[in-house]
Amino acid sequence: MESDCRIPVACCRPRVLVLHALFWGLVSLRVFGAALLSDSERTSAAVKAVAAPCWLLEDFVVTTECGQCNAFQTRSWSACEPTGYVERVNCTRSNRDEYKSCRSAVMEEHLFWKFEAAMLALTALFAVLVVVRQRWLDRLASEKVRRQIESI
Repeated sequence: MESDCRIPVACCRPRVLVLHALFWGLVSLRVFGAALLSDSERTSAAVKAVAAPCWLLEDFVVTTECGQCNAFQTRSWSACEPTGYVERVNCTRSNRDEYKSCRSAVMEEHLFWKFEAAMLALTALFAVLVVVRQRWLDRLASEKVRRQIESI
């Protein structure tokens, strides 16, 4: 009697196992590396808390809505670096005007549709892969049945 196991023998070869171990090792390294980087960013943020902008420490009012930075602002203002968009805020207690990085609704919508397109493409790709693999497995099964019938 044969096994009902659907794992191909090729998956148990040493080369494939080493490639799987390498892949998952790199994925783990990437995840843990990102976690370590975020820890170091938190400690550097604690050091920078002394020179924190007023909008982090007190209430503020947005005086100019979120808008895209131009080329000069992108190079010279640190607030433009994270997102490429900036808004002008007025801190209520200190009455200081400062610039704060913000996320634009247009940018968010653009990122959302890029994500949707990527997911649709991946869905189509994997659907095609499933169909191709199923046809291949069906062909193997019919070959096996044909060989068994011929051997009788």
